[in-house]
Amino acid sequence: MKFFSKRSVTAIVISFICMMILPVVVFATGGEEAVTNSYYSTFWALVPPLVAIALALITKEVYSSLFVGVVLGGLLSANWHPVKAFDNVLNDGIIGAVQGTAGIFIFLVVLGAIVALINRAGGSAAFGRWAQKHIKTRVGATLATFVLGVLIFIDDYFNCLTVGSVMVPVTDKAKISRAKLAFIIDATAAPICMIAPVSSWAAAVSEFTEGTGFSGIDLFVRAIPYNFYSLLMLVFVVAITLMQFDFGPMKKHAINALNGDLFTSGQDNVESAETDEENPKGRVIDLILPVIILVILSIIGLLYVGEFFAGVDFVTAFGNTDATVGLPWGAIIALVFTIVYLIVRRVITFKEAMECIPKGFKAMVPAILILTFATSLKNMTGLLGADVFVETLMKSAAPGLANFLPAIIFVVACILAFSTGTSWGTFGILIPIVTSIFDPATPQFIIGVSACLAGAVCGDHCSPISDTTIMSSAGSRSNHVNHVSTQLPYAITVALISFVVYIISAFITSAYILLPIGILLTIGTLFVIKQVTKNN
Repeated sequence: MKFFSKRSVTAIVISFICMMILPVVVFATGGEEAVTNSYYSTFWALVPPLVAIALALITKEVYSSLFVGVVLGGLLSANWHPVKAFDNVLNDGIIGAVQGTAGIFIFLVVLGAIVALINRAGGSAAFGRWAQKHIKTRVGATLATFVLGVLIFIDDYFNCLTVGSVMVPVTDKAKISRAKLAFIIDATAAPICMIAPVSSWAAAVSEFTEGTGFSGIDLFVRAIPYNFYSLLMLVFVVAITLMQFDFGPMKKHAINALNGDLFTSGQDNVESAETDEENPKGRVIDLILPVIILVILSIIGLLYVGEFFAGVDFVTAFGNTDATVGLPWGAIIALVFTIVYLIVRRVITFKEAMECIPKGFKAMVPAILILTFATSLKNMTGLLGADVFVETLMKSAAPGLANFLPAIIFVVACILAFSTGTSWGTFGILIPIVTSIFDPATPQFIIGVSACLAGAVCGDHCSPISDTTIMSSAGSRSNHVNHVSTQLPYAITVALISFVVYIISAFITSAYILLPIGILLTIGTLFVIKQVTKNN
């Protein structure tokens, strides 16, 4: 039964926009007087992203939903003053988003061009034929995707797009839905980076740990065994793959994929990147070599930007690097190499190579648009003081709930990351608060920091406006709303299990006991869900 027809959904969206415009007319003063923002550092700071997320899930339309959220954020941050609101949306929101993510846009376009080149050369098709011979089952294809995701732990953006471009032909042959591929990619992106000491995420965490008595990397490593969401998500992926079942909306996608429909819906938005005729000259090396070169050059780029080659040590270089510069640095060189290599191999002509560049850009336009609006929405929450609101909330809750603070921190981090779509911003806000609440000499200090990091990853994993979620959709060439709606029940399941383990940590502080409890709870929960949903 459909609760919302297309006409009713349109009416809801139009009504909502009119509702937003009405207060502008009522409260507009006609001048540009500076007024105190009455919504700053209140719950209203989280309302725009929550509205955008709700609209996206109801309407199945991402662009307008995100834009409504951005406009609402602009209006609230301007106290409903129309001119100031427009200025906030344009300058602080959209223009600020483009400026802040320009490097990632370049990386997306270049990677799209590399993927188009590999497809035109027949490398993807050749790899698909090889995989069909050597990977016989759907379980094997899923585990191969999982292992590749684990191995690419340097950066989550790079993980999402590289794993997707390599594994699409493999999972397509195995009749694995694009939504399931997007989930596997997303589940091995941020969660892996958050437990990898040599990654851009470890470097980011290190920046917020000064004055704790621990070095940044030392604290990060100590927190890994207590990062239950990241670790249990990996257990969840392997367990549900070996048990060979799906639940929630993912089950429908799995059934449709077995019947030949890999998308279920939304195929028109992504299929344009997959229309190349198969090139019989293509070989597996035509996919593997460009990807290996891209990996190596991206790592070198990150190290170069972090001044490793100027004498800075390896760990410090990763701490100083900027992925928005380092990744494009490596990707552009990899693009030139790929063009030259494929022309020398005589699998494509120079003209065909040049045609692949705009085609790669076109394939990445949906991801770029979503990323722009999502980043604009984050900027609006910044104008509304979401970070100040959460800090005040956390400090007021601390005295009376000391033993259960890790569980509370986990929930707060989840909500903040889900609402704002940023895990880095979340632990950037919360880590200084957490380290000021706990005594560094107690085990609860490490557990509290871990809960903050785990919650940030969890909220980021669930959020439709998270850049990692967007990248996973782009890498798998899956409809974004499909990815979000199918992944949400899985992420929530692991989040609830992690919350229970953090409650237990109030009484047991040993990771050697807590982690096995979490693993048993995860596997046991999946067995129960499988039995309950067996006949559905």
